[in-house]
Amino acid sequence: MTLPSTMPTTMKAIKVSQFGGPEVLEQVEIPVPQPRAGEVLLKVDAIGLNFADMLSVAGQYMTKAPLPFVPGMELGGTVAALGEGVTHLELGQTVAALSGSGAFAEYVVTGAAGLLPVPSNLSSREAAALPISYYTAYFALKTLGHAKAGETVVIQAAAGALGTASIQIAKHLGLKVIALASSESKLELTRSLGADVNLLNGRSDLLEAVMEATGGEGADLVLEVVGGEKFGQSVQMLRSRGRMMVIGSASGGTANLNPLMLMGKNATVTGVWLTPLAREADLMREASEFLVPLLSSGQVKPQVGQVFPLENAAEAFTFMASRASTGKVIIEP
Repeated sequence: MTLPSTMPTTMKAIKVSQFGGPEVLEQVEIPVPQPRAGEVLLKVDAIGLNFADMLSVAGQYMTKAPLPFVPGMELGGTVAALGEGVTHLELGQTVAALSGSGAFAEYVVTGAAGLLPVPSNLSSREAAALPISYYTAYFALKTLGHAKAGETVVIQAAAGALGTASIQIAKHLGLKVIALASSESKLELTRSLGADVNLLNGRSDLLEAVMEATGGEGADLVLEVVGGEKFGQSVQMLRSRGRMMVIGSASGGTANLNPLMLMGKNATVTGVWLTPLAREADLMREASEFLVPLLSSGQVKPQVGQVFPLENAAEAFTFMASRASTGKVIIEP
């Protein structure tokens, strides 16, 4: 298709020509892409920053992007042009998108199937904070974790984007939530979202505190995002036949796991990666049917943290790496 005559032909974007840290992020002027059949051109209003973006830029993500590339996996934006065959969306409609890459720009082309129409009560920033964290949390807790009302879940990094999403979804699934975070100010946020027990993750008696909060039994579920030397402790937090959902390894360290620890508890460890799950239309539909009514009613609200302009993307990376963030770090063109 041909873009409308009012559409600019070039746009600002952040390009990565070599793998590395924030210093490799380069602001450039590139052509506005055109959507093909089944695709949509979005005007990017807000971009959600994820640790996965930082790993992708560093060349350490599970799938390595071919150089050069424009990073950015999720965004909130408005429909600017429709590719052939796309009939369920309207020009100007606000959506949240899992773009895979390319969101660090003023415009991005993405498949129409990966778009979520955004309820009118959500801002573009909140839309950008939605797709990765909330779908991952739902899949970890419900689809793969088989959470049932009355069970207990330990949520690590509970004040972050995934953590705040997990708390809200867990509460609506009827779970008791034990939130772990690195500061009292972060625990204030987890309390405000409904976490039942709020613990500093640096305390020396953390395992004992979790066991006390579960009546000495341990948790039914642990959402593990830290990895490294804390991995074994996460297994110890489980009750008999508990389930640990591995969603990340923020510490960057190598986890050591004694199989006897799993055998002794008849416990299971399950990896969670959104990318392949998002390709399954039935799973995405199920998750959307759960999330959209809660979002529309305001019962679930994406937590927006620090906001950076696109030209300061490197600063946003540095800020996220400092572990000081709460909620979703947002970048705006």
